[in-house]
Amino acid sequence: MNTSKKNFRFGMFLVTIGIVYGDIGTSPLYVMKSIMEGNGGLPGISEDFIVGALSLVIWTVTLLTTIKYVVIAMKADNHGEGGIFSLYALVRYHGKWLVIPAILGGAALLADGVLTPAVTVTTAVEGLRSIPLMNELLGEGQLLVVLITLAIICILFSVQHAGTSKIGKAFGPAMLVWFSFLGITGLLTLLQNPVVLKAFNPIYAVEVLLSPYNKAGFMILGSVFLATTGAEALYSDMGHVGRENIYFSWPFVKACLILNYMGQGAWMISNMGNEALHTMKDLNPFFQMLPEGLRPVAVILSTMAAVIASQALITGSYTLVSEAIHLDLLPHLEMSYPSDTKGQLYIGSVNWLMWIGCSLVVLYFRSGHKIESAYGLAITITMLMTTLLIFAYLRLVKKRKLLPWAVLLVFGTIEIVFFISSLGKFFHGGYFTALLTLLILLLMVIWHRGTQLENQFRTTLKLRDYIPVMQRLHEDQSLPLTANNLVFLVKDDDPELIDRDILFSIVDKDHKRADAYWFISMNVLETPGDMTYEVETYGTDFIFHIRINLGFKCSQHVNIYLRQIVQDLQQSGELPLQDRRHSIYGGFTVGSFKFGVIHKVVPSKWGVLNSLDAKILNAKYSIRKLAGSKLTWYGLDTATLIVENVPLVIVPPKKEDRIVRVESHEGNKSKKHW
Repeated sequence: MNTSKKNFRFGMFLVTIGIVYGDIGTSPLYVMKSIMEGNGGLPGISEDFIVGALSLVIWTVTLLTTIKYVVIAMKADNHGEGGIFSLYALVRYHGKWLVIPAILGGAALLADGVLTPAVTVTTAVEGLRSIPLMNELLGEGQLLVVLITLAIICILFSVQHAGTSKIGKAFGPAMLVWFSFLGITGLLTLLQNPVVLKAFNPIYAVEVLLSPYNKAGFMILGSVFLATTGAEALYSDMGHVGRENIYFSWPFVKACLILNYMGQGAWMISNMGNEALHTMKDLNPFFQMLPEGLRPVAVILSTMAAVIASQALITGSYTLVSEAIHLDLLPHLEMSYPSDTKGQLYIGSVNWLMWIGCSLVVLYFRSGHKIESAYGLAITITMLMTTLLIFAYLRLVKKRKLLPWAVLLVFGTIEIVFFISSLGKFFHGGYFTALLTLLILLLMVIWHRGTQLENQFRTTLKLRDYIPVMQRLHEDQSLPLTANNLVFLVKDDDPELIDRDILFSIVDKDHKRADAYWFISMNVLETPGDMTYEVETYGTDFIFHIRINLGFKCSQHVNIYLRQIVQDLQQSGELPLQDRRHSIYGGFTVGSFKFGVIHKVVPSKWGVLNSLDAKILNAKYSIRKLAGSKLTWYGLDTATLIVENVPLVIVPPKKEDRIVRVESHEGNKSKKHW
């Protein structure tokens, strides 16, 4: 189902509001607060500074989010899916170097997915301090804030298995209320001091960067950039809701965001001389611009929006991981599809790892202000890498001449400046983001390089050439019967090719005689419930290549489907009946099954691999074990298995490695050497 072609409906508009815009929708909670604190707090700002800062925010959101992502990037979809890995899939065959920006940007975005729930929920909960009574209850320390934040994060991750469609329907109306609240409260405050409307003039954005009243200089961009942190998630979530729904909903979302930023700016200008506010701890203009009676409502709504912001990154992370798996950048993980749309999936292992990561971030930093320092650096890296891939897509796939260079020059320059400014926060928390990104990057590099090495040494044979050999084995009654049906799962959809190691296992290793040999390949369809299979018999009645085509919501239990296929082929006369007269359930015409499992191991001798490549492959095999067993996914954990370890590559000994027989010396004959 290509979700990018969905027609606009109000119900899908609500789902889009609920799933896509949570991250960028919570930016008003901390953007202006961060800008103000970076300039010395409320006493250190001026009208010109606020107008200039607002202008930076407005034009950053316009250039990066609207033009780059909504207008340009979303047209580069891969069968309806968006995100950096979908973009890489479109350009991967146009240059090997393109994998570098893909894995670097993907690792940074996954790291951001861990930080987003922590920063948004913590900041929202800290809004309780804007209510005098709640501030007294919370006390001086952060213990209660941390506990409340952890409880909310726990609830959020524990409901993910319900599926993004159900969650989006629940969150959609709530987010519609949130954005309406942002727009209305921002507009009402703006009307009290409309001087901030000057911020729509980009001249003020340029002036504030060069003016002495901006004490942070270009480093102010590190705070301004926080206004765009949901742009990459917006692109990644395109497959969940469809491009058209984002086109229709973004103007409303952007208008509400800009109105709220300007309302906060208007409040700051009106109160910059209010000495009673100068000593207030964790002063947040988002909450302070509201009447005191409305602040409890704002805390409730902002906490709800923070949960939904986390949802946007979580669903985006599922999509990213799924795409990385298909590109062989991450190990295969078990997925489920709670709805009838393939784009809406759930990956349990990713969910629990993100849950643990978010909780550790909250416990380590303990305050929203400190997490903000770690936040944003990862997204500047992802945006830069996305720009490189958009450049490659426009130039190499679409064959455009001027547009790719314009995109690279304009957005690349802007994002490099933002990246440099974000580095100013490195020692204040940015190091955490860098370490997390490097950890995920290392995992991808190991998996990608390991796959390259496996493909380098993998040998496939033409199966038809070996049918006579297999027929002699099949008919050799002097050998014991290994099984009535000997089954191997194969990677190749092409029935003409077979992995050499599988044939070696059958013919050379222990001479595995069987009544029938089965080579099974699995293919996941775009539709939810279809179940079909294709058969190649090679003109025999004992060798079968079966391609099982399953809808994405179907169970992948191979053993169940294979028994049905065997019965079908027996009824059609393509497979002889098998004698299984001894059974507690009575006689059967389908015999026993054994499944062959071949594990590759890294050779320790012969110098086939250098030391680094050998370590990479061993690391990949260790990661594969931790990721889970395919035997469980395919329902083979209770089946009868033949497990064999084979070297990744078999190299015959060199001539100089041959051991040579020599005559024994007379004097040594009497000595006992054994």
